[in-house]
Amino acid sequence: MKFTSVLTTLAALLLGAFTAQANDQPNIILIMADDMGYEALSSNGSESCKSPNLDKLAAKGVRFTNCFSNPICTPSRVKLMTGQYNVRNYVKFGWLDREQTTFAHQLKAAGYATAIAGKWQLGRDKDSPQHFGFEQSCLWQHTRSGRSNEDGKNIDRRFVNPQLEFNGVEKDFTNGEYGPQVCTDFICDFIDKNKKKPFLVYYPMILTHCPFDPTPDSTDWDPKRLGSTTYKGDRNDPQRHFRDMVAYADRAVGQIVSQLEKSGVRDNTLIIFTGDNGTDTPIVTPWNGKKVVGGKGTMSDTGTRVPLIVNWPAGIRKAGRVVDDLVEFTDVFPTICEVTTAKLPKNHPGDGASIVPVLRNQAGARKKDWVYIWYRNQVMVRNKQYSFVAKQDGSNAALTRYEGSFNGTKLKDSALTKTERALRKQFEATIARLAKARLSTASEEGRIQGLKNKNNR
Repeated sequence: MKFTSVLTTLAALLLGAFTAQANDQPNIILIMADDMGYEALSSNGSESCKSPNLDKLAAKGVRFTNCFSNPICTPSRVKLMTGQYNVRNYVKFGWLDREQTTFAHQLKAAGYATAIAGKWQLGRDKDSPQHFGFEQSCLWQHTRSGRSNEDGKNIDRRFVNPQLEFNGVEKDFTNGEYGPQVCTDFICDFIDKNKKKPFLVYYPMILTHCPFDPTPDSTDWDPKRLGSTTYKGDRNDPQRHFRDMVAYADRAVGQIVSQLEKSGVRDNTLIIFTGDNGTDTPIVTPWNGKKVVGGKGTMSDTGTRVPLIVNWPAGIRKAGRVVDDLVEFTDVFPTICEVTTAKLPKNHPGDGASIVPVLRNQAGARKKDWVYIWYRNQVMVRNKQYSFVAKQDGSNAALTRYEGSFNGTKLKDSALTKTERALRKQFEATIARLAKARLSTASEEGRIQGLKNKNNR
């Protein structure tokens, strides 16, 4: 064989290998429900909420029992999207520092089509989603508040007859449309249009945040309503409506899975489902024989323990496992980059630890001994059994011992064992070390705004 023929053959083989590798890049669908704590899924033990589609994903994937978020939405969103502890780059509520790098940036650079739908709440600039790496967007609370004034009443317009923005262009719905359904349909359309190339879908759901309102599947659904006149909801049946909202969020997940199947891309699509913080305080959920009161906004188990289900038919080994590995939102960024071969940003602080070893049933290869939450003048460090909460200056500190989920006992310093005293010192050292990183990766403008935000909300 001539030398030129050998080179031609080798080039063809290399091109074929590269093409196969590119085609093997998994699609990513990251879904984050709003105000849905760990106890709200039937697969996690809820006795009132039903989530059959998510339960199916868990049964054929991996269900995590120790995933922790921040206590409220914006801090969780910033942490998830940037893969950094909030102490480094969190500026203020409802805003993401425009010089931050997100996982969408990295996947777009790796050749992925990218889209976001649902709740934004990270800056009102018209180009915000595109600026942060999302080519297509369908959002509530992007360029405006998502509320309208009707006859002197302030109406929440996220659910029935919503106000949304498509790629920054405002659109008001008035024919009985349901905001979460519009977003889900947008995602399904994006999946089918991009089925021949790898894609990223980030779906920060509008559900199940208040107002606790009827869904189209509720018996009291009214397509002519413009929305709730009160923040928590004016239908006066929050427990029932929350259950309906969980069911509708689950239905949306089922619709997306069905679309993946119809588009022929189900097997090589990694689905990650979680929640941005604990369930809202009006909601009481019967769970594993006890009643769990929502703890949104608090540095507690009910405020920070959230569901995490990962499903990937082509990539998970020994599906159907339930694992207690520690996971926090900084772990999502390196996980997505590892499975897609996208690069982590230059000088990324490395706060997260990829969960790919867990998905491959090699959890021993992953190092994660504690998680860290920085929020509103408080900080928490915790492992599987203990949480340590203090003010950011280290004062008012308390160690809590957990005997399973939602079963914690705050310990007096005088009652700590030798091992517990040593653990407390380790946690104190972690808090002191990370306190020095305040706004260390924020832009100049971000530092100015962050220093003005005295209560760190």
